Amino acid sequence: MARFLLRRLVTSVVVLFGLGVVTFLMTQVLPGDPARAAAGRNATAEQVAAVSARLGLDKPLWEQFPRYLGDLLRGDLGTSVFTQRPVLDDIGQALPSSLELVLAAMLINVLVAVPLGVYAAYRRGRAADLAARLIVLFGAGVPVFWLGLMLQLVVADRLGALPLTGQLGFGREVPSITGMTSVDALLSGDPGAFWDAVSHLLLPAVTLAAAFIAVVARTVRSSMISVLDSDFVTLARATGASERRVVIRHGLRNALVPVSTILGMQLGWMLGSTVLVESVFGRKGIGAYAVNAVLQNDLYAVIGTVLVIGVVFVLANIVVDLVQLWLNPRLRQPARARAAAAVPGGEPREKDVLEGAAS
Repeated sequence: MARFLLRRLVTSVVVLFGLGVVTFLMTQVLPGDPARAAAGRNATAEQVAAVSARLGLDKPLWEQFPRYLGDLLRGDLGTSVFTQRPVLDDIGQALPSSLELVLAAMLINVLVAVPLGVYAAYRRGRAADLAARLIVLFGAGVPVFWLGLMLQLVVADRLGALPLTGQLGFGREVPSITGMTSVDALLSGDPGAFWDAVSHLLLPAVTLAAAFIAVVARTVRSSMISVLDSDFVTLARATGASERRVVIRHGLRNALVPVSTILGMQLGWMLGSTVLVESVFGRKGIGAYAVNAVLQNDLYAVIGTVLVIGVVFVLANIVVDLVQLWLNPRLRQPARARAAAAVPGGEPREKDVLEGAAS
């Protein structure tokens, strides 16, 4: 376990270093002069030159890059031209709202996609399987912004079942504790505000989750079919295990190993996809912050957003690896032991089949 964590830590450092290189190159190739943006639109040439010297932008690239990495290690992402505040402070204020949306969408994703994929795999080749695959295909093909607008039109406007936009009803406020509106309402002991925040969260979360549900459901179905056709599942059925135990205990647990990888990657993808969802539903978060940064040509804010989303990707992948270790005990064995446990062709030995059925 320690060796695995050390290897993942080294890999993550390399990935983050690569991300730092990419974002540094962005500062050189993106249109606009960071020094002029920091000095202001009405700044004179002398003022721009002074800002450029203060930020080290007048030095060669091989001198700028170490300084840039040093600033990143200190948490200095620069100052936003639009808000005149440190970018890290702006992102720290906007990120919790987006994480609230992403976590709600991920919960909907898991609760819908996993049962749908399991049911489609169990009923493969039948009408239920075809219906589930058509639903998944529809969800994968619908544009996010169109789905959000249709949900607003039908659910919010025509039916009046859920709020149209925003994060809380008009005139309602909750103290900012975590930055997540629903969590803050719950922590402040205001159930009315909590349900109000949840009702405002549902439509954006469903919109964000729709496309990702399709990917997870397809992965679960494919993985479940492979597991249900394996030898240890056949042996479990032969020993008299109930069908529910076979599907859930033996099938689903083993099928979730590849699915956990997809879910971890989707966490970062969802955070990047909040740009459209937050714009449609008028929510304040890192997506809306990124949109404003692009519109204002706020270079440091754009790069800061890219860095934060990249760090979320790296952390999510580390968590996924730990979850896979918990789901699959074989991964905790040394590589030599795993190789010895398999015969040519990758099929498990009889001992492993028996152990899989017994688990």
